[in-house]
Amino acid sequence: MFENLQEKLSKAFKSLKGQGKISEKNIKEAIRMVKMSLLEADVNYKIVKGFIAKVKEKAMGEEVMKSLTPDQQFIKIVNDELTKLMGEKTEKLKFVHRPSYLMMVGLQGSGKTTTAAKLSRKLKSEGKKILLVAADVYRPAAINQLEVLGEEIGVDVFAGDRKNALKIVEDTQELAVKKNVDCVILDTAGRLHIDEKMMDELESIKKMVNPDEILMVIDAMIGQDALTTAKSFNERLEVTGFVLTKLDGDARGGVALSIREETGKPIKYVGVSEKTDGIEEFHPDRMANRILGMGDVLTLIEKVEQSVDQEKAKEMEKKFKKAQFTFDDFLDQLKQIQKMGSLSSILGMLPGANKIKNLDVDESRLTRISAIIQSMTKKERKNPKIINYSRKKRIASGSGQPLSEVTRLLKNFEDMKKMMKKMNKGSFKGLKGISGGGFPF
Repeated sequence: MFENLQEKLSKAFKSLKGQGKISEKNIKEAIRMVKMSLLEADVNYKIVKGFIAKVKEKAMGEEVMKSLTPDQQFIKIVNDELTKLMGEKTEKLKFVHRPSYLMMVGLQGSGKTTTAAKLSRKLKSEGKKILLVAADVYRPAAINQLEVLGEEIGVDVFAGDRKNALKIVEDTQELAVKKNVDCVILDTAGRLHIDEKMMDELESIKKMVNPDEILMVIDAMIGQDALTTAKSFNERLEVTGFVLTKLDGDARGGVALSIREETGKPIKYVGVSEKTDGIEEFHPDRMANRILGMGDVLTLIEKVEQSVDQEKAKEMEKKFKKAQFTFDDFLDQLKQIQKMGSLSSILGMLPGANKIKNLDVDESRLTRISAIIQSMTKKERKNPKIINYSRKKRIASGSGQPLSEVTRLLKNFEDMKKMMKKMNKGSFKGLKGISGGGFPF
């Protein structure tokens, strides 16, 4: 998401490069380009108008900072205003009661059921005991889906009589106390559009459980229509926040930039993949940085801390220093990288990633590399030098990969070991051509 917006904003900032200072004359084109970029990203017109007025006022009112060039100062102003537009600070979930009730609401197809499971997994990892409740009785597949997801993440799912949503929620209250849970997450029914029957049921559930949070799940792909839906839900239910899904898709991003201003309610989480761990807290400042191509190093660090085994990392560091790592070590590293999400999303968090052309990485290559390594014997993984032509053919056949891919992986692996030896000796001479520009991707 935001790739097109990043590209267009970059052009706006470039128009100020080389200028001695910001002036009304040279900022006019940059302002116009920012305005068009936001409108093309599907940001509400009134919000764009107000945003541009604030940026222009600040840009014309400030003196050029000594440490910043005009384009850098303009970027800072846009960054600050984007952060304010999205809410400035991170809004955490509020747990007032015990058990706390969280109502997940939204239209059918928004990803509500999957999001309920994702949130359950996240809260469980934070030490909370969770009960998932299947209160969507109008779409039988939703109950089955939640039960499957609950089993996958190790969270109990209650579906009651599977027929009457209000009866299921009523029975949940006694069960939640009996099970001594910290938090109950209600997956309520969605419709293809807003209707009175749907809203009446949600209002009845709200009155019954007095939820600490009512989170509306919104598909970021549907653009401005999402704002109309969000306002309707907020007027009837007083939602406490939003979860934006499908931000890993080709959404233009306008919803993320508009919804706080339109409803007065914060985005609390964003869905970043289809996996059950594909949910992140929404940080307005970090999102602004990503929109402007500055990366999101803090989120990347958090992902590393959550996914990487620190003891194994220290062990690997020693092996790398001595160039004694094996294919088993490498396979273990691949698994830890895959836990962090897609390579494209990881690279996208690096500052300046938007300037790199063809950033998309062939994610399937990791799977192919893993298949090749797993087709090796223990001896071959430990000592690849014993892999002759006949062994290569066997490995290629076992992994379903061409012989050339096996040869390439073996060569890159040996080149990497040579590079590590040279680095540890302090000699970087001749490293330029090692492994044809990188290992193993």
